[in-house]
Amino acid sequence: MRALSASELLEVWERGWAQPPIPRAMTLLALAHPEMPPESLARFSLGERNASLLLLRERIFGPQLFSLAKCGGCSEPLELTFTVADILAANRPEAVEPLVVRHDDYEVQIRLPNSEDLLAATHGNGSADTRRLLFDRCVLAAHHHSEAITASQLPAEIVNAAEERMAQADPQADVQLALSCPRCGHRSQAHFDIVSFLWNEINAWACRLLRQVHALASAYGWRESEILAMSPWRRQLYIEMIKA
Repeated sequence: MRALSASELLEVWERGWAQPPIPRAMTLLALAHPEMPPESLARFSLGERNASLLLLRERIFGPQLFSLAKCGGCSEPLELTFTVADILAANRPEAVEPLVVRHDDYEVQIRLPNSEDLLAATHGNGSADTRRLLFDRCVLAAHHHSEAITASQLPAEIVNAAEERMAQADPQADVQLALSCPRCGHRSQAHFDIVSFLWNEINAWACRLLRQVHALASAYGWRESEILAMSPWRRQLYIEMIKA
């Protein structure tokens, strides 16, 4: 897989700047799979999407990740260091669909949620609405005592059982980081969102790069395209000479 140029990544940053999180995730996903049409990318399961973005992150910035969290017991800041391999699920999403859940005389056929479902579900009025709307979109068929019913007629315990089955089938959809506070000993878990994490890194990188472009263009009169064509090492050497 070829390396991305500074110009390519800067163009993606510019497109994603004004986008909300879900379309922004699709913009980043298109960078990882330029050969695929947008409609195909939108049908990636959430776990497939997240795995692709983790590999994209490794391709751009390397395998090691640094993050900050807060202890749920004493609010102590926690520094986390891990690698892409540490949080990349060994099991890929199950290819066989529909998934079938049988519980208490109910049978539910479901598929894994994707970005189209997530975008549609965000029109709910709250987190509970979003979760249920997302689930309802993934129900292909439901029966109680062999009689067909709608997704909205499924009781909470059946929904929970089906959601657990979906999580097992697509483990990369929800990555949890284990937190352990050295100050108070409190242990907890924190959700890791690769979309916001990668975007924040790209945004910080782009802001640094544009400051370099501004400094070099002001000092030498070079065009942006000329500066971006330089290696990061070469740009940094010129920046250091300006500061000297």
